[in-house]
Amino acid sequence: MATRAQPGPLSQAGSAGVAAVATVGVASGPGPGRPGPLQDETLGVASVPSQWRAVQGIRGETKSCQTASIATANASAQARNHVDAQVQTEAPVPVSVQPPSQYDIPRLAAFLRRVEAVVIRELNKNWQSHAFDGFEVNWTEQQQMVSCLYTLGYPPAQAQGLHVTSISWNSTGSVVACAYGRLDHGDWSTLKSFVCAWNLDRRDLRPQQPSAVVEVPSAVLCLAFHPTQPSHVAGGLYSGEVLVWDLSRLEDPLLWRTGLTDDTHTDPVSQVVWLPEPGHSHRFQVLSVATDGKVLLWQGIGAGQLQLTEGFALVMQQLPRSTKLKKHPHGETEVGATAVAFSSFDPRLFILGTEGGFPLKCSLAAGEAALTRMPSSVPLRAPAQFTFSPHGGPIYSVSCSPFHRNLFLSAGTDGHVHLYSMLQAPPLTSLQLSLKYLFAVRWSPVRPLVFAAASGKGDVQLFDLQKSSQKPTVLIKQTQDESPVYCLEFNSQQTQLLAAGDAQGTVKVWQLSTEFTEQGPREAEDLDCLAAEVAT
Repeated sequence: MATRAQPGPLSQAGSAGVAAVATVGVASGPGPGRPGPLQDETLGVASVPSQWRAVQGIRGETKSCQTASIATANASAQARNHVDAQVQTEAPVPVSVQPPSQYDIPRLAAFLRRVEAVVIRELNKNWQSHAFDGFEVNWTEQQQMVSCLYTLGYPPAQAQGLHVTSISWNSTGSVVACAYGRLDHGDWSTLKSFVCAWNLDRRDLRPQQPSAVVEVPSAVLCLAFHPTQPSHVAGGLYSGEVLVWDLSRLEDPLLWRTGLTDDTHTDPVSQVVWLPEPGHSHRFQVLSVATDGKVLLWQGIGAGQLQLTEGFALVMQQLPRSTKLKKHPHGETEVGATAVAFSSFDPRLFILGTEGGFPLKCSLAAGEAALTRMPSSVPLRAPAQFTFSPHGGPIYSVSCSPFHRNLFLSAGTDGHVHLYSMLQAPPLTSLQLSLKYLFAVRWSPVRPLVFAAASGKGDVQLFDLQKSSQKPTVLIKQTQDESPVYCLEFNSQQTQLLAAGDAQGTVKVWQLSTEFTEQGPREAEDLDCLAAEVAT
């Protein structure tokens, strides 16, 4: 059969063409102009041309039908393309992770040992670099620098016209206590007064209803919470007495008192401070200073008594002549102490503010006997070691830096804040903050170059010496009628809180922004540079 076939147009098509035509032939059924079904045994090369010509003829006769078939085929091709597009959205096959057991641990360890020195050297370079000093991240929203959280008061005390004379935070930072009394002229020794406390963590806090109230027979001029006992607070009275209360005992809060003895101060107590007993870090004594010139250490004993354990007296003739001092008025020999602050670096070293306006560097280790005839059950010693240049009037407040052993602040009736170094008599700098009295000054417990001062004009001034040494960063208006602000205290536990008390009998708790609670770059170094300056 193969020798008689005539070569047609597709005779060169090969086996693939034959297979394709054969498939068409098998699939086609009988019809007009079409041959019958092809049998497998008759399928050969010779039959391909005739079959192709038949199909060609059919396409010519049924053109419209073939057009419809082509359109359908195109549609199915489009559908296949659509399916292919969907395949692109399928999740990728997860990459297999090599099990840890297949890692080469010895080689990894050897690599880390080789690069260790280089990495540490580069990290040390970065740590010592000052490339980003002064850079401030600005991706957080700017917050208001200071906002008032609470306005606290005790209406019965305010009705008597009593002032908030002192403020103290307890050891947990959750309770603020205030003393009510009077700081202006007049005999207030017999006026009933109060010590009030508010727990700011309580959900049922009522600003005009303190959580604890203690009635006191004399005006309270100063307060200090115990360093570790959250409910124990010491107070100094106008009468010269020193008392300690336990505010958790609502019925009978009085723990100890000095009583009116020969050891008791004969003038109003200016300030009280808790000090650890030598050799007993968990036991504390109360130190009191007064305008009678005495500095006294008290220890609580049985029967509710504070017993005098040590005493010091300030006598004009024994003051070191480090600077020119004004003659004490009325020929008196005792020097009235108005404020005290202890060093954070030497527990025996403290600064006294005086009525004469000059600060004194003093020591509890002083051994020289005081030249005084004041009665006392213990020998009185002379504590003064160095005298600093004076203010233009009495000092009301002193504060030792918690970040530098030689720096302290003082504020007084001349409206100035002086920054002193303990190594020289003149102040490093003097800032006039007010034309009226300054009643309190305090270093920040967390920012080396930040301090706050309370003025007789009704404001609290916050200074950041890293930004300006001439003007306050923030001026807080505490009282609208410009009545004096007598006291203020930072909260050393909740460092964003600052409390201030005023002549209206109000305690305001201010919330500080992070600008006043987070140290700036090189702030400690800047403080060291400030301390190294020499006064001109």
